[in-house]
Amino acid sequence: MKLASIARTFAVLGIVVLAATPAQANTLVSTSPTSGATVKSAPSAITITTELPLLDAANEIVVTDPSGARVDDGTLTIVNNEIVAGLKALKIPGLYKVTYSLLAENDVPLNGSYTFSFSSPVMETPTASPEPTTPGKIAGNNIGTSIFAIVLLVLAVLVTFGLFLYARRLYKDR
Repeated sequence: MKLASIARTFAVLGIVVLAATPAQANTLVSTSPTSGATVKSAPSAITITTELPLLDAANEIVVTDPSGARVDDGTLTIVNNEIVAGLKALKIPGLYKVTYSLLAENDVPLNGSYTFSFSSPVMETPTASPEPTTPGKIAGNNIGTSIFAIVLLVLAVLVTFGLFLYARRLYKDR
C-alpha cells in the first residue's frame, strides 16, 4: 500500500513539473532588409532576428524575385536569435518576397513573409556571413532546457527505483 502512494506521488510530481514549464511564443524582432524598404544596392544576405534562440535544424527561408524565381542560395547561418540566408546576385529590380519558417526550442514554427524592393541592378561583392556558433557551445541550448532535462532524468531514476521496490515486494509476497 505504501509503494502505491509513493508511485502516485511521483506521478503527480511528474505532471506538476511538465505543467510548470512556461509557454513561450517566438516573435519577429527585426529583419534586414527591413520589411517594405527599398534598397538601391543588392544585399548579399537576408537577416531575421527573433525573440527566442533558434534551433540549428528545421528552419527555412525562401527569397523570390519579382518573377517568382528563387534567389536565395540555400545557405542558412544561425547564431542564437539571428538567422542569415545567403542570396544570389540580385539582377531584376522590383519587389522581392521573403518567406520564412523558423523554429525555436519548445515552440511552434514562426511562419510568415515580408517584401522589400530592389531599385537598381547594381551587383556588389558578397560579404562574409557571421561566424556560426563558437566551438564547444551548442546553439539552441540554454540553462532552462538543461535543468528540465536533469529533472526528468532524476524523476525517471526515482520511478525506476520505485518500480523495482514494488516488483521486489510482489515477488516476495508469492
